[in-house]
Amino acid sequence: MKSEKEKMLAGELYLASDEELGKDRFQARQLLKELNHELPGDIAHTNKIVHKLFKSVGKDFGLEPPFFCDYGYNISVGDQVFFNFNCVLLDITPIKIGNRSMFGPGVHIYSATHPLDAKTRGSSLEFGKPVTVGDDVWVGGGAIICPGVTIGDRSIVAAGAVVTRDVPADVIVGGNPAKIIKNIDQGEKMA
Repeated sequence: MKSEKEKMLAGELYLASDEELGKDRFQARQLLKELNHELPGDIAHTNKIVHKLFKSVGKDFGLEPPFFCDYGYNISVGDQVFFNFNCVLLDITPIKIGNRSMFGPGVHIYSATHPLDAKTRGSSLEFGKPVTVGDDVWVGGGAIICPGVTIGDRSIVAAGAVVTRDVPADVIVGGNPAKIIKNIDQGEKMA
């Protein structure tokens, strides 16, 4: 029989109140407390904490605390990724971030979700859907990326957008729910 952690990682219904998962969240909270109370400018120490917290971290990673996540061990980031202040990643299933992607302040990425039917939801069961953000993506401040979404390479998510569906490469999306506003010609300069 699968453990609750194995079910969680597989995207199946699981109980978050499980003792093993509680210990994992507590360990993440300890690292986040250290990270979020770090003095500005100590990049080496910040990176040391992030390397303990995340599954994998590329070169030239940048993060402005505070930062929040559930477990950390489901987060993988590529090279030259930057998170601005107050980002939240609910990582019960994998959240994968490509190279050179940037996240404005207050961006939320959720892989966690809940059943639609009230009876199952009321039983405290939940599940997750992985989130993937491609290379060279820019996510504006206050945007929310919902469970199961993939953001294509070189796309831009406008500030405040709520992304509920996959986003193809080379587009700008905005609104709630986010819709394609414009295709991006990669030779075009942005104002």
